[in-house]
Amino acid sequence: MDYALKESSTKFETILGTALKVPGVRVDREQFLLQTLGSKIKNKNIVNLAIKTDPVTAGIPIDKLDRIANSLIRKRTTNTSMVSFAAGMPGGLTMAATIPADTLQFFGTAIKLAQELVYLYGYGEIGNANQLDEDIKRELTLYLGVMFGIEKSAATLRVFPTNMSKQVLTRTSRRALSKTALYSITKKMGEIIGVKVTKAGFAKGVSKAVPIVGGVISGGTSYVSMNHMGHRLSEVLRESIFYTEADYEKDYKNICNEVVDVEFN
Repeated sequence: MDYALKESSTKFETILGTALKVPGVRVDREQFLLQTLGSKIKNKNIVNLAIKTDPVTAGIPIDKLDRIANSLIRKRTTNTSMVSFAAGMPGGLTMAATIPADTLQFFGTAIKLAQELVYLYGYGEIGNANQLDEDIKRELTLYLGVMFGIEKSAATLRVFPTNMSKQVLTRTSRRALSKTALYSITKKMGEIIGVKVTKAGFAKGVSKAVPIVGGVISGGTSYVSMNHMGHRLSEVLRESIFYTEADYEKDYKNICNEVVDVEFN
């Protein structure tokens, strides 16, 4: 099992690292909020305040944020052309031989949607859009963990304070979650996601074998999965807005134990 988990972790890290290099996957927070909120909110002062602080602090009603989130999820679920995997790839990325295009597109879409949702619900910039380091990968893995429904990922996201809404942070006396603890948790999440990706049930309709993932995610399966994943994350982010001290203490205790996933078998 240890070897299998290590192999699964490597698969996930390969997919994540490659997907993040695809043009269009990274989201610039300021540009995203300007375009998304600017088209929905007439008061430009509110839009500018949302960019300067965050949409929650700017006073944008939660139900409006929910409607925008639902629209984003629908868009990303149905839009298969948000990035090109057949053409226009950077010269150094010979990805087709190692990771199937469908898998890259699925994860690229999930990563893009995750960034959009966290920015919408008040989280700060996930590094510079042109920057890529281990902390950024770790944070994105946490969001993907929530999207995949991994145990304790939601609690970890709510406790993880770095990019949380300033309005929420003022309501709770946060104890810093050490980088070591966060690394351990997200490392386990990467292993679990790798297992989920390789499971036969995740890639029904496999038509050919591939070196990395072992199957091609069918279009229908990816659309349904993306819809569920988007709503999982948006619900957790929404709950975080109303986070209390009691909620924090409960989550903090919950993640003190090692992340365990019951779906390995």
